[in-house]
Amino acid sequence: MKLTKDRIVDAGMAVFAEVGYQNLSMRQVADRLDAHAGSLYYHVRGKDELLALMADRISRRAYDAGTEALAALPPTADWQDRLLTQATTLRQEIKQHPGGAQLLAESPGMLSTGSLSLMERLLRTLLDAGLPARHCGIAADALLSHITGFVLQEQNQPTAPPTVTAELYAELCEQFPLVMGDLIPRISQDEKFERSIRLLCTGFAALS
Repeated sequence: MKLTKDRIVDAGMAVFAEVGYQNLSMRQVADRLDAHAGSLYYHVRGKDELLALMADRISRRAYDAGTEALAALPPTADWQDRLLTQATTLRQEIKQHPGGAQLLAESPGMLSTGSLSLMERLLRTLLDAGLPARHCGIAADALLSHITGFVLQEQNQPTAPPTVTAELYAELCEQFPLVMGDLIPRISQDEKFERSIRLLCTGFAALS
């Protein structure tokens, strides 16, 4: 098949999911495409540009999904609903790409119009909510860091819980009663994510 920028990004995403940020190389991407490494440089100047294109793809898809979800909100939706919608669609899009959270978390300096679009909309939502401009950048950064960190944990969860003996479990319950006991409710990841975003919004509201 003919090499295209989209195919190179596809291969880059696949390799990245396997080897991570530091170990990704253009040669590995070329091998995935059964092509010579030199031929990739006609379409992508190097690893940095490839990583930027990969981050941009995730961000653009998240932005488009957010646009659609925001349009479906009822007229009574407030700024916190709009912020939660943007956060939820970003989480969903990142989760569709193995290693996507790592990519966005480890490459904040890459210029991506998709990422800039996400940030622009978050800042606008916070400004429209009455948050002082001096706090908006910090609030948006905190929100994005929370989302990528949350998904990074989700994507690195073991497939099965560790096996422990009854004796060890009893010892852990005695030593860590809040972590292991029943006082703190166990909730689903989706509910935990929504409630965490709501908690952040409560803090943002206190600054307005």
